[in-house]
Parts: sequence; C-alpha cells; structure tokens
Amino acid sequence: MEKIISGKVREVYQTAPDRLAIVTTDRVSAFDVILPTPIPDKGRVLNALSSFWFSYTGDIVKNHMVSESQADMPPQLQGPEFEGRTILVKKLNMLPFEFIIRGYLFGSMWKEYEKTGGFCGRALPQGMRLAEKLPEPILTPSTKAEEGHDVNVSVEYMEEKLGAELAQKVCGAALALYQRCYDYAYERGIIIADTKFEFGLDENGQLVVADEVLTPDSSRFWSREAYQPGVSPESFDKQYLRDWLTANGQNGKEPGPQLPGEVVEKTRQKYLECQERLVPKE
Repeated sequence: MEKIISGKVREVYQTAPDRLAIVTTDRVSAFDVILPTPIPDKGRVLNALSSFWFSYTGDIVKNHMVSESQADMPPQLQGPEFEGRTILVKKLNMLPFEFIIRGYLFGSMWKEYEKTGGFCGRALPQGMRLAEKLPEPILTPSTKAEEGHDVNVSVEYMEEKLGAELAQKVCGAALALYQRCYDYAYERGIIIADTKFEFGLDENGQLVVADEVLTPDSSRFWSREAYQPGVSPESFDKQYLRDWLTANGQNGKEPGPQLPGEVVEKTRQKYLECQERLVPKE
C-alpha cells in the first residue's frame, strides 16, 4: 500500500492498480492553511455526508465509491481509528478543474460583484444584496492549484481545455447534482449556498463524480430559518472558524494558530448538526 497524496484533510493510498483508499482525517484548513488543532469527529462527518450523497445521486452521474465497509479495506486500515472515515474508491483520470456551483451571491463572488457588477465575465442583475439568491444557479470553474489559491476561469476557457461535449456533460451533471441535493437539504432546514465538485473519467471514458461531495468543507451550508438577504448568514460550515481567524488577524497566516477549546467545540457541533439533519439514521 503506497501513500500517494497527503492533502489538507485526506490521506490517499493506492491499494491496487485501479483502487484507492481515502482516509478523511480530523484536520481542518482555512484560508488554505492547515491549522494545528484538529476538530474531533470531523472526518467521520465528512465521510458520512459524502457517502450518503453518493448513494442519493447515483442515478444522476456515476461516482467513484466502491465500498465503505471496513472488511474491504487493506489490513493496515482496519483499526478502530479508521472506522467511519475510510472509503475504497475507483482510480480515475481526474479533470484539471474544480466545478463550483453558486446559488447565492457570497464570498469571492460578492467581492467581485461589488467592484464590477458581475463575476468571471458573467453579468449579474443590478442592485443585488449580500447573500441574495441568484436568478438561477451558475457554474464557475476554477483551476486546481498545487499551492496557494485556485484561480477562477471562464466557462469558455474550460470548454476550450476539455472540449465542448465533455464540458457540457460536466455542467449538466454538476447543476443536476446541486439542484437535487439543494432541494433535499432545504426541506431539512439547510440552504446549500454553493458547493464544488470534482470529476474524472473511468477506464471507459465515462464521467464520474469523485473526491467529496456536498460537505461543510466543500460547500456553504446556511440555516434556512435564520437566512435573510443583506447579512452574513448563520452557517453550518467553516465560516464560523474563518470569521474567528479574521477577527483575530490570523486569516491566511502561517503557521496557523492553535484554536481555543470553545472554537473547536463550536465548530465540531456545526459539523455534527449537518450530519444530524442530512444523513438518515439507519
């Protein structure tokens, strides 16, 4: 078993020529900095959410999941510390973009809108407020940066790199995934404001969604009950942690600071509430 990736949150091992084992840790990153303090149970929450969404959307697009059973894992990953946070997946030829679906005007999109009235070359209606719902969800691709921040690019640039047919398939799949899961979450009191997807191609050239899907790490989850346009919404994701880092002048600074116990526990509770609301109990 060879470790091939040690990411911000995940450890990835190659277990066979066409198989990978992914272990989701309790590490947390913000502003592209891995913080030294883990968030207990975070890895298991992310794993449970992704596994649920994969099963819930399997009719829209294939996914990379092979098994989440401990019995199917390599012996080195069958210890109790790996239970609930390890999955076996199909190895893919990954596409070189992240595909971000935005349903609300927030984050970097809001900052650019304030300056230009649009985002990534796309015009938006005038007079929109912070966190306001867009007329319809839009896809804004970004390149995958080895270090530092990913770079937003136009849909036209993505089409040029992938080819029109594949780009159209990806756009259709990403928007369908977002809408299906948005409706499900909204009924359970969570607004999925935006999210990112990653896709690859299998050995037959079929499109497959991979990595994580619709977790608090890859999405903005807001409280439907507390939501109102014009103010920064109450969140069930890392926004609380980002806000604490910003308020303490630690956003983007390396090395990241140790987190106070209160911040760790509040962040942990936000992750756990996502799982509680979204993942059906067995």
